[in-house]
Amino acid sequence: MTELFVRGFHDWRERGFTLKSIWTLIALILLALYSIDAANFHRVLSIAINAFGGTLLFIAIAVACIAYLKACGAEAVVAKAFAGNETRMILFAALFGGLAPFCSCEVIPFIAGLLAVGAPLSAVMAFWLSSPLIDPPTVVITAGALGWDFAIGKTIAAVGLGLMGGFVIALLLRTGVFSDPLRQRSCGGCGCGPSPFAGRPVWRFWHEGARREVFKSELGSNFLFLVKWLALAYLLEGLLITYVPAQVIAGVVGGEGLGAIAIGALAGAPAYLNGYAAPALVAGLMEQGMSAGAAMAFMISGSVSCIPAMAAVWSLVKCEIFVAYLLLGVSGAILAGALFGAIQAID
Repeated sequence: MTELFVRGFHDWRERGFTLKSIWTLIALILLALYSIDAANFHRVLSIAINAFGGTLLFIAIAVACIAYLKACGAEAVVAKAFAGNETRMILFAALFGGLAPFCSCEVIPFIAGLLAVGAPLSAVMAFWLSSPLIDPPTVVITAGALGWDFAIGKTIAAVGLGLMGGFVIALLLRTGVFSDPLRQRSCGGCGCGPSPFAGRPVWRFWHEGARREVFKSELGSNFLFLVKWLALAYLLEGLLITYVPAQVIAGVVGGEGLGAIAIGALAGAPAYLNGYAAPALVAGLMEQGMSAGAAMAFMISGSVSCIPAMAAVWSLVKCEIFVAYLLLGVSGAILAGALFGAIQAID
């Protein structure tokens, strides 16, 4: 079944399942929604637009920074952090990922470049798992909505999940799996051109015409890459919020025990929990009966295994690594929820 699914995915790509197809899918979803339930059409659309608009500026700044780094050739500097002893790289990647203000989609160009030039998948996975979970502004927002215990717990969980994922992948790499992680994509990250990490950076890139062209190209391609998937994700988020009320989720993941935590992680996995909006939602769910452990698992799983994160991973790496990312994210969320719930019970 998995082989057939992967083969079908490649068939879609060969037949032109690209940018236009994503917008077509969004249009079809909106058309179907309007035809089936016109009364809620504007509500779903409003949720999607407001959510997208709230992050558009940050996305634009992130894309501009990525394009600037590409034009300067600054990847050579970034790559040095992913060189040397593998254990040190995993530790550094997990810590940096837990502090860097990158969501799972915004870090994709960096991940593509790192993998393309041979950075260890273990260190890249450590960074990839921890980066969408927490950053300094999210810590403050989480503390305001849920308390400092929850904010500190999530920060520790972010670094811990990165470390767990990095060392698990390191062990698997020794067995010979994941030897060729990247999907084949166009030039600029898949080895079909010169290494983006070679040479020395030129910070004032605008004096060179070739680098100016690189900046323009990267600015457009990365912006469209993020926008097309996030637009779909925010639309699906609007559907989830409209048709799956928070009370229903709280009814499923209420109560104590490992079962509630596991259900919390599985319920959070397909949701898109923006790090700035999620604390308020989780606070409301806890008021409706969700346990602290289940809330932590729900929040972590929603950040790591949400629709944008999975779409980004799927678009970049091969199926077996996608499955590993998903399993590590959900299992790490369950473990973090169980530990956090146990500590809260003692207090």
